Amino acid sequence: MGGTKKKTLAGMEKEQERKDEEEKSKEKKASKGSKLSRSGGPQFAVTIRDEDALQQLAPLKAITLYSATKVLGVKASVTAGIIRSMAEKGLIEKVGGFSGHYVYAVKKK
Repeated sequence: MGGTKKKTLAGMEKEQERKDEEEKSKEKKASKGSKLSRSGGPQFAVTIRDEDALQQLAPLKAITLYSATKVLGVKASVTAGIIRSMAEKGLIEKVGGFSGHYVYAVKKK
C-alpha cells in the first residue's frame, strides 16, 4: 500500500530540465545525420536473374524454399520472390507440398 514517494517541487523541476536537455540532444543528432532505417543495419538490393538461379537450382531434385535459399545464398524472403516469379514464368512447376510449404521441380523441356 506504500507506492512511490511524491517528489518535491525542486526534484520535479530538475527531472523536467533533464528531459528537455535529452530531447534537444536527440533533435541535434537527428538533424546532423541522415535518418537510418528501422533495422539500423545496411540494406542491399539483391538482383538475381532467373536464368542464373535456374542453373543453380537445376541439380536439385526437389526445390523447397529453404533448399533454394541455401543454394542461392540469399534470405528466405528474397528466395520466395524468386521462386514465385520463376513459377509464374513457367521455368519451374509446383509438384507437391501444402499450406505454403510447396515443393517445386525444374520443368522438363
